[in-house]
Amino acid sequence: MTGRLSGKVTLVTGAGAGIGQGCALLFAEQGATVVGCDIDEGAAERTRKLAHDRGLDLDVLAPLDMTEPADADRFADEAYIRHGRVDVLVTAGAIAPHMAPAAAMDFDDQWTPTLRGEIDVVFLPVRAVWPHMEASGGGSIINFASVNAFRGSGTFGMVAHCAGKSAVLGLTRQLAVEGGPLGIRANTVSPGMVRTPATESAGAHDGAARDALLARIPLGRVGRPEDIAWCAVYLASDESGWVTGGNFPVDGGVLAK
Repeated sequence: MTGRLSGKVTLVTGAGAGIGQGCALLFAEQGATVVGCDIDEGAAERTRKLAHDRGLDLDVLAPLDMTEPADADRFADEAYIRHGRVDVLVTAGAIAPHMAPAAAMDFDDQWTPTLRGEIDVVFLPVRAVWPHMEASGGGSIINFASVNAFRGSGTFGMVAHCAGKSAVLGLTRQLAVEGGPLGIRANTVSPGMVRTPATESAGAHDGAARDALLARIPLGRVGRPEDIAWCAVYLASDESGWVTGGNFPVDGGVLAK
């Protein structure tokens, strides 16, 4: 271990799979004390086992739903009680967005739950952690936007997803302004297409959809969770101590085209 995150108590939402799991494991490898959460008990157990097999000390609390204020509060409070401080929050939890074009998107069954799953899962854990991070003398909040906050898709109907991820950018900039005087930094990472259980189940890595995605990635491959996690390590570390309100695309070059 390099110890880039030694001594830092880190909370990771969505630690049961995908980018959240990748961040939780890599942060632990880099010396952080990691407390994760997930809505899926089975996924949480798989992450615990992976950590154990790698000789890492990592716990994942489950089931906790980050769209529920009480669960977000429980997550933050439990971690603070256990460890006496909170230095980093990684809001990697997500709910699969509904894909439909604007004219066909149902307000109650598609638009509303998608925005709840894009924005509430960021705001609620941030709100819950904030007083603990302030009491700890500051810290780093790492949220996830997307390349789809900057560009639309000709392959999928992403109107709600694009709106939600754009909102995360604005939310995070405001957190940076409010948190600066308290020593709380806030930044976003904007991933391109990453191979996760969620994107696999959506069919993003099959057939014509896969070919269309690869055609617009200059580096010629989709991302892996660890590609995103390494950027998050930097934003959590003291190396980024003068970095706040920023956005970091990790996308294989998609936004360069």
